[in-house]
Amino acid sequence: MPAYYLEAAVVVLGIVLMLMDAFVEKAEKSLVAKVGVLGLIGVFVALFFVRGPEAGDAAPIWSFYAVDPTALFYKGFALITTIVVLLMSLDYRGVLQHFMGPEQEKAGAGQGEFFYLPLFTCAGLMWMASAKDIVSIFVALELVTISFYVLVAFLRRNVGSLEAGVKYLILGALSTGFFVYGLTWLFGLSGETELSKIAAQLANEDSAMNLYPKALLFALSMVLVGLAFKVAAVPFQIWVPDVYQGAPTPVTAFLSVGSKAAGFVVGYRILQPFIDANTTPQLITLILAVSGATILLGNLAAMQQDNFKRMLAYSSISHAGFLLLALGCARTAGSQINVQGVMALYLGGYLAMTLLAFHVMCLVRDQLGGEEIATYKGLAQRSPFLAFVLLIAMISLAGIPFTAGFFGKFYVFLVALQSRYYVIIALAVLGVGAGFYYYLKVVRAMYWDEAADDRRLAVGPMSKAGMALLTGIILVLGVYPTPILSLFASS
Repeated sequence: MPAYYLEAAVVVLGIVLMLMDAFVEKAEKSLVAKVGVLGLIGVFVALFFVRGPEAGDAAPIWSFYAVDPTALFYKGFALITTIVVLLMSLDYRGVLQHFMGPEQEKAGAGQGEFFYLPLFTCAGLMWMASAKDIVSIFVALELVTISFYVLVAFLRRNVGSLEAGVKYLILGALSTGFFVYGLTWLFGLSGETELSKIAAQLANEDSAMNLYPKALLFALSMVLVGLAFKVAAVPFQIWVPDVYQGAPTPVTAFLSVGSKAAGFVVGYRILQPFIDANTTPQLITLILAVSGATILLGNLAAMQQDNFKRMLAYSSISHAGFLLLALGCARTAGSQINVQGVMALYLGGYLAMTLLAFHVMCLVRDQLGGEEIATYKGLAQRSPFLAFVLLIAMISLAGIPFTAGFFGKFYVFLVALQSRYYVIIALAVLGVGAGFYYYLKVVRAMYWDEAADDRRLAVGPMSKAGMALLTGIILVLGVYPTPILSLFASS
């Protein structure tokens, strides 16, 4: 089956869920999410049976649609993220009901859209993973972004959600303008929209990109500005704390993981030829400077937070810095280590530990009504299972050995050492030390502090299975990261 059938299947599934929402009773809206989960699992299974272009296949779509390890990995990444987000949404129904309209409405009113919109976001993320033409990249990016505009401001009776939606809309539109402006300059300098043809012109000394290096640097800088917003890198991270705190928790998780992965896969596809060719050495300097500032600011700001959601928001900024550091080492890292594989490993671990933390947050927010770290006091007595999985997520985010987070940071440090970027390494070490403080602060609250009352927390079987799976991924990647690294060994 051609790989592009996957995106078509997700879009069709989204339309089916939209029609289902129109006919299902308000009290049964959770059925929309459950069907969505089952459908996405089916698409994920189909991912292992897709093919790329074959001999004699003249379908025009292959000129702007890639089927390679990068595309397949990030398609699976998008599908797993969306499945977990839908499971989280089921545990978030109480909060949705409270903020979704008049009190007299039946349970489930207005929830259907919240369950099927993530599928269109997923389709955009999957298409972006395969996009190798600047036009298709922009279209896929806008599909993702517009879906997020709606989801962030979904709690229309919550002032924080509406404020987050406005901030994300205004700053998102501004960053998109920078990104498109940079792509326009690239097209003007190359006359091409396909990334491979743009990169091929780097070998031509008479091309405009080589004749006007300052214009090329300007174009790449504008692209980097747009992508820096998507991945929450300094100095374009200012939107993150307020948007993450105000948005519904499942959307925050989706934004934190999906948007970051999309930004980096697009960034690598666009910037990697120019980094390898070293036509604009200032670009690497710029990436490394942004990386160091992002790691330092994200970790130091997270230390001051008492709100768990804001703490994870600043944490996500710091993780973007580590990924940027890996991207900056793409040309100078040793030949035995594939930087693309390092970034995929880091993002794979980041997916599992971040979604796990936010899933626990959904349950706690729904049943205890708070997002402060103080709400997690005595969680080990209220729910040993939730406390254990959140413990695994926190120590993995901190980078403690035998977790996915450890190997992610280990390989980033390794490629940085091989590249001899010692100043950035020093900043990264400070960031890791700060991370130990604020991540383990949550662990202390769960296991050492007393709970305010003895209320127990209920965990549904689907949620428990999802969290157990994410915990397993964290622990397996913490001792055996080879599958992801070997996937990119020849790419």
